[in-house]
Amino acid sequence: MTSWPILSTVIFLPLVGALFILVLRGDDGAARRNARYIALWTTVVTFAVSLLIWRDFDPTTAEFQFVEKHNWIGTSITYHLGLDGISMLFVILTTFLMPLCVLASWQSVEKRVKEYMIAFLVLETLMIGVFCALDLIVFYLFFEGGLIPMFIIIGVWGGQRRVYASFKFFLYTLLGSVLMLLAIMAIYIQTGTTDIPTLIAYDGFSEAMQFWLWIAFFASFAVKMPMWPVHTWLPDAHVEAPTAGSVILAGVLLKMGGYGFLRFSIPMFPLASADLAPVVFVLSVVAIIYTSFVAFAQEDVKKLIAYSSVAHMGFVTLGVFTLTAQGIQGGIFQMLSHGIISSALFLCVGVVYDRIHTREIAAYGGLANRMPIYAACFMLFTMANVGLPGTSGFVGEFLTLLGAFKVNSWVALFATTGVILSAAYALWLYRRMIFGKLEKPALANILDVSPREIAVLAPLVILTIFFGVYPQPVMTVTSVSVDKLITEYQQDLQNAEAAARPQPDLAAAEEN
Repeated sequence: MTSWPILSTVIFLPLVGALFILVLRGDDGAARRNARYIALWTTVVTFAVSLLIWRDFDPTTAEFQFVEKHNWIGTSITYHLGLDGISMLFVILTTFLMPLCVLASWQSVEKRVKEYMIAFLVLETLMIGVFCALDLIVFYLFFEGGLIPMFIIIGVWGGQRRVYASFKFFLYTLLGSVLMLLAIMAIYIQTGTTDIPTLIAYDGFSEAMQFWLWIAFFASFAVKMPMWPVHTWLPDAHVEAPTAGSVILAGVLLKMGGYGFLRFSIPMFPLASADLAPVVFVLSVVAIIYTSFVAFAQEDVKKLIAYSSVAHMGFVTLGVFTLTAQGIQGGIFQMLSHGIISSALFLCVGVVYDRIHTREIAAYGGLANRMPIYAACFMLFTMANVGLPGTSGFVGEFLTLLGAFKVNSWVALFATTGVILSAAYALWLYRRMIFGKLEKPALANILDVSPREIAVLAPLVILTIFFGVYPQPVMTVTSVSVDKLITEYQQDLQNAEAAARPQPDLAAAEEN
């Protein structure tokens, strides 16, 4: 395993599948079928290879593992890859969701199937690269590169307002990332390196410079999450994106913002993180409460779930910036859990949308009479989204609130109201769609989930329950890296306090 570049294999294997699809000739039924199967098998093999990373990962060390480092000729930029306990599970989440996205698109996408599958495979490469990169420039290339295939996926295969939604998504996220690029340039000018492990250990940034660098990185990650008030691109993108696009958007792309806070903001700029944590608390609480109320007013089921995602990402930022073991562990677990649950909810919406082609909540009702299996799956994911004990959604929210309570009980109190509000709008949605009489003519002959749809939803059902009952596999992987992050953060604060204390005048003391 030490001689095999497994991270490069996982990153670039989807591109191999994309090349095979690219050389397919024609656009007839056989070409479309072959493109689907190539994409499916490529993503399955990529997921299988990524499981080898989990198998061989050593959770007892916080050091980066599976490291690959190569100098680019003529530059100081290095192709530097590696994983620790914070990033490893996000790679697994990405490779796990991709085969489900291909299966979910099997029948719903009939036009330009080859281009669609190529876009998803390229997107997979770029998303995995974000979590593996250990050089700022390499990270930025992967981070920004992911905008292009998602822009195309929304703009070509989206709904009626797809062009507007795709440009809004692209411009919002690009604008925030321009500031991060300027910050990367400033870091390189001062330190002469873009190597992330070296920069994490670097303590030469002044408090003022940390502040401005933190703001620049925050602008990019806050839009990506997205945090209130720069969240308005997300509902439009979700509504117009095809089902698989919404799955990847909610399941993986939003997590890049939270990952960025953990990889850059806290370890590189600890003083600024400590000073600005109260600002993040306020924004997080506002997001949790405000977007929960906005969700009540939605008539489109995808838009309601999109606003729910903004609220749940508020719990992530809240937990991460408590800078406690429970809060950060809870934030990581919440991101992973949300990646499973929100993906499942968007897949459930896609199941009924493929049948009657509307997302209006008022168009449904009484689905339990015709779709009992679907109703049971939707109920489980709704309860998990609410944070019901016994589901993965409970563990992350509980830990983030526990971390918040240790730091500020008022912040924890206001954030807890979001749990109540989420239960209200989620149960309201479920009642209107699933219960009641089957009165709508369009629903009279609606069919329950097919074997293909069961194959997509079943893994998500299993993981939602498994990690709700037994979260230890995730905690074991992340705990050592989180402990190191907190220890180094506290040490940086102590060093800053010691440097700020007035030093005794040794010469005057000797004269006396």
